[in-house]
Amino acid sequence: MALTNAAKHVMLDELATVAVYVSLHTADPGSTGTSEVTGGSYTREAITWNAAASGALDSSNTPVFDVPAGTTVTHWGLWSAATNGTFYGGNSLSASEAFTGAGTYTLTDADVSLS
Repeated sequence: MALTNAAKHVMLDELATVAVYVSLHTADPGSTGTSEVTGGSYTREAITWNAAASGALDSSNTPVFDVPAGTTVTHWGLWSAATNGTFYGGNSLSASEAFTGAGTYTLTDADVSLS
């Protein structure tokens, strides 16, 4: 059975109430959130969402992360908490970025859709 956008919006809007932190990863986080960036001043950052529309959820803020030197970020992930918490999934970044020195990464867009 195919879901209507109305059904997808209910599910996505509920996800937005619990997936309130975003992380960066050095490889695909899989189903558990592995390969999260560590070290330096890195922390997960708060993420906010627009109301679901057209069967998708779109971020409404641009979290900025401190990234330690020698790190290449390739993916982002969604979490229920700033530390530990429940991992809800992730996706690849539009382009990976290598940091030879410590720097910042701004996540300009995060999208979630239901197929």
